[in-house]
Amino acid sequence: EFFKINRGGDITFHGPGQIMGYPILDLDNFFTDINLYLRSLENTIIDTLSFYDILGFTIKGETGVWVENLNEYKKICAFGIRASRWVTMHGFCLNINPELNYFNNIIPCGIKDKGVTSVSELKNSKININEIKEVLYKNFAQSFEAELVYEN
Repeated sequence: EFFKINRGGDITFHGPGQIMGYPILDLDNFFTDINLYLRSLENTIIDTLSFYDILGFTIKGETGVWVENLNEYKKICAFGIRASRWVTMHGFCLNINPELNYFNNIIPCGIKDKGVTSVSELKNSKININEIKEVLYKNFAQSFEAELVYEN
């Protein structure tokens, strides 16, 4: 099924096996710079992937976190952020154990020349989603110099 929503972009997929992080922050308490906010979120994901010995990176002019797999750049984490009066909305979607075939039905993020992957595909095993959530929380707190309370 497809649902039309007002969030920008073209089409995306959200489903089981992904972590969708929609931080709601008042950037007045951190920094009033949307670009820095996005870069901080990307670095949070890159640090989380490094825990699993996965080299994540950004590509100039392309939002998201990427990896190289079989000599091809593939997106592992998509971003769609917005802020109103410095309060953030929307966020990121990190592919952990999703069924990647769903992406065959769309052009993810409108990018035709790059693929999509997941942590489980790169590690060739199912990933404990609760474990990666804990790592993600820790890295988010570190990136934003914030104290978070982790609740599963």
